[in-house]
Amino acid sequence: MEWETVVGLETHVELNTKTKIFCGCTTAFGGEPNTHCCPVCTGMPGTLPVLNRKVVEYAIRTGVALGGSISPITRFDRKNYFYPDLPKAYQISQLYLPICVGGGVTIETDAGEKTIGIHEMHMEEDAGKLIHQDGRTLIDYNRCGVPLLEIVTEPDFRRADEVIAYLEQLKSMLEYLGVSDCKMQEGSLRCDVNLSVRPVGSETLGTRTEMKNLSSFRAIARAVEVEARRQIALLEQGGTVEQETRRWDEEQNCSYAMRSKETAKDYRYFPDPDLPALHIRREEVEQARAQLPELAPAKRRRYQEEYGLSAYDAEMLTMSRSFAAYFEQVVAFDAPPKAAANWMLGEVLRDRKEAAQPTEDIPLSPKHLAALIECVAEGKINRNTASEVFSAVFHSDEDPIAYIRTHGLEQISDEDAIARVVAQVLEENPQSVSDWRSGKQKAFGFLVGQTMRKLGGKGNPQLVRQLLENQLN
Repeated sequence: MEWETVVGLETHVELNTKTKIFCGCTTAFGGEPNTHCCPVCTGMPGTLPVLNRKVVEYAIRTGVALGGSISPITRFDRKNYFYPDLPKAYQISQLYLPICVGGGVTIETDAGEKTIGIHEMHMEEDAGKLIHQDGRTLIDYNRCGVPLLEIVTEPDFRRADEVIAYLEQLKSMLEYLGVSDCKMQEGSLRCDVNLSVRPVGSETLGTRTEMKNLSSFRAIARAVEVEARRQIALLEQGGTVEQETRRWDEEQNCSYAMRSKETAKDYRYFPDPDLPALHIRREEVEQARAQLPELAPAKRRRYQEEYGLSAYDAEMLTMSRSFAAYFEQVVAFDAPPKAAANWMLGEVLRDRKEAAQPTEDIPLSPKHLAALIECVAEGKINRNTASEVFSAVFHSDEDPIAYIRTHGLEQISDEDAIARVVAQVLEENPQSVSDWRSGKQKAFGFLVGQTMRKLGGKGNPQLVRQLLENQLN
């Protein structure tokens, strides 16, 4: 029997507001345990939540970008459960009237474009964090009350690569919108995978499991593949799949059961009595729509049409909002777009990778990179020298033109001077001259190299080749 995998995602997005969703505590990452919390976010008796308006603004912006329908009336509900990282024994979330329903994210697959439907998106508060060490479990409540958007898809995925393509698109969109930094290593983007299998051709969904503790795209892809195989093997052996929550173990490359999977009834949802219904005006939605930034897919198309870049270059340049912004600033300083793309996807990315630094952290200013590119275009230095100058000024952001002058690196373009060196090289290497005349093309490259060496690497390479050909002929 052939089996089909069916996957739906619940993605939790930590919003980059300065304060929490219902209190004034900071959302900054990395504080000492239990120093970023107060009686409100830890649910002390007698406290009242006050909604952070910025959270609503970010939610509307995201919903509009997803193509969803913003609810004119939305409200918060209490999701009741007892767990050590939830001090008030309930989470303020949204079930009955979420802020956004519908929408979708279009991804590229081997079979062409595919749209992953969005079931709904809602606002909620985060829980705390359990820290397991030395046989003990410690609790850090700093994260309690940090604002989240939970984006729930339809069960539209059939393969792990579709899941990753969706998450990459979603992550890019959220970063371009400016609502989240999406740093998975800091928990800003977390994903739960709901997965079931069914016979190919069946329309009936199988029993699903939910996998948690997925901290990277690699882990998510691996978990989808492993869990699908586990369920298929279980069914083919005559067993049944239990509806349960499973925890992914990255080191063991497997998941294990945590608890039986709850349903909405188990959580005893009811409207939060301390938070009134929220009315979203149409003007707010239209304003959010008008202020949407140019997102990565539109940017990629524009780069290809306006700058004549390849699809690959356009995709790489738009991988993050800040990287694309840097590229556009370099072009704004009159650098040719293709040359700017080559430098950014070559030297800049190489340095960031070797230094293990994020691509958005570029110490060299766009103005100075544009000036270096211009020096090559105008023939002041050759490409090899430019690479050396780049390495010298990248981290200090020194003016490359001043560096070139100070170190005497200007390219030699004096025809008479180069011609004299060429003549000397030909005289010193008669065998290579003979080889070239007998049809050995490699000999020409050797002669070019010898000429450039005598010129200290500063010769105009085009002029060197031209004068070599003239004298050989």
